[in-house]
Amino acid sequence: MAPPPNPSSSTAAAASGIAAVGIWRLLAVAAPHVGALLVMLQTETDFGARVGFLLAWGILNSIWIALLRRPALSGALSLTLVVILVLLSRLKHDIVQMTANFVDLMVIDRDTAAFLFTIFPNLRWSVIAAALVTLPLMYALWWLDPFRIRRLPAAACALGCLAALTGYSFTWPDEAWRGYYDDGYLSKFARSGVIAVSDFINYGFMESDATVAERLKVPLLDSCHPAGRRPHIIMIHDESSFDIRQAADVKVPQGYGGHFKSFDGKARTFLAESNGGPSWFTEYNVLAGLSSRSFGRFSYFVTRIASGRVERGLPLALRRCGYSTVSLYPAYGAFMSARSFQTTTGIQRFLDARDLGAKDVEPDSFFYDKALKLMSQEPPTTPLFTFIYLAANHFPWETKFRPDLTPGWRGHGNEPVVDEYLRRQTMSFDDYSSFVARLKKQFPAEPFLIVRYGDHQPEFSPHVLDPDLDEGGVGKKLNAYDPRYYGTYYAIDAINFEPVKSPAVMDTVDAAYLPLVIQEAAGIPLDPSFEEQKKIMLRCKGLFYACKDGAEARRFNRLLIDAGMIKGL
Repeated sequence: MAPPPNPSSSTAAAASGIAAVGIWRLLAVAAPHVGALLVMLQTETDFGARVGFLLAWGILNSIWIALLRRPALSGALSLTLVVILVLLSRLKHDIVQMTANFVDLMVIDRDTAAFLFTIFPNLRWSVIAAALVTLPLMYALWWLDPFRIRRLPAAACALGCLAALTGYSFTWPDEAWRGYYDDGYLSKFARSGVIAVSDFINYGFMESDATVAERLKVPLLDSCHPAGRRPHIIMIHDESSFDIRQAADVKVPQGYGGHFKSFDGKARTFLAESNGGPSWFTEYNVLAGLSSRSFGRFSYFVTRIASGRVERGLPLALRRCGYSTVSLYPAYGAFMSARSFQTTTGIQRFLDARDLGAKDVEPDSFFYDKALKLMSQEPPTTPLFTFIYLAANHFPWETKFRPDLTPGWRGHGNEPVVDEYLRRQTMSFDDYSSFVARLKKQFPAEPFLIVRYGDHQPEFSPHVLDPDLDEGGVGKKLNAYDPRYYGTYYAIDAINFEPVKSPAVMDTVDAAYLPLVIQEAAGIPLDPSFEEQKKIMLRCKGLFYACKDGAEARRFNRLLIDAGMIKGL
């Protein structure tokens, strides 16, 4: 008969086992989870976000365990990925005011990496140093981890957490405006992954009808025969500019409103598709002549997705009519794939900040000087399209930009950011006036059509337009595309040229129609795609994506796909 178990000997055996394993080995297993808990408490601000964090953490750990079977190493790898996500998310927010989401991973490209390594030249060495430190630690954890977990339970746990995250994301979807908040990095990333994958499966990157009965004709290269002399066309991207008199109680300089008027004395409204930051939304609108909203949750990446795929736009239409096309860009060309995108839409010469010799942010006069020099080098018999992308009025407005250029400036008693904004606008107004005067002097017999537009309102505009709303209320209005938050201006000027009258030159237009407005005002014959878009514009009274709740845009996108102007979307 076997003797009864001795409790004291069992306890001793357990203690001996723990000693054999080593308390520090147990800590190696627990430490990543404690670290993740601290990260969650620091970055996730409410119960819902913390639920999303925990489910995402469960998915990460379970996947690594299913692959490696070692819980200590799996936890360390999971924590490393979470920390990297937090750091990248904060970096992205510092640059473009939004945190990282899953679509960043879906559309990652060489341009993005090139841009990061360009603006942060030491980043490459930081990555190498981190790898040299991390890899030996990971090997040590592989060797030290005494536990082995079966793959099937780990895979089942990953699937269970994924199912819970999916149900949670669809039942309580994250509001898009929360992407502008500098928090909730992992929970927002995980929830955006569920929605992004679902959207991609349902309609791909871009919304379009499945089929349409009509067909667009492909324009012939020699089919453009404009009546009269073609003017040189200059399109000016007026950074963050709108008529701030829309806000109550803002004091402005004398004569402030004149800049927003066209040659005929009219002030016209331009409805952008972004507010406060992403200028590339409008860049897509005015070059491709299409809506970023057609990309749904992928719209933030519109120029990167459209690069090499959307072969339709204003520059291509003008090249068909004999124009040379050039773009002056104030940042590095890899930013949001700007160089590749603009080339796809027909820009022949793309000059970025490095090509132009720009040092950090430059005043508008810098780009006007470069444009004048380029124009003087072009053959006088060839009409030129010049896209001038300004940046002096870019955020932040908490610091003064080049105060030496306005030595006599005095504030008007507004909030400091508003007065700084007005000071920069005044600089822009003066630089534009000087540019027009120099055009007249240097090219006294040449015809010019100049079209300016505000690419979006500044990021503080909701605060001055609706000072009583909190961030949630502002976010809801942004999501609803309240025109008060998206309206800027567009203006048409001319030198030695009479702009052609057209019903397309409306008092209020969606941003996607600006290429059509420019061609009509310049007297350029429209290709079949712009002819069709003009019909949409007239029957929708200047609205594009918002017309019939997106139906017109979806139908038009399908027409362009069938005509071969949009590929792979």
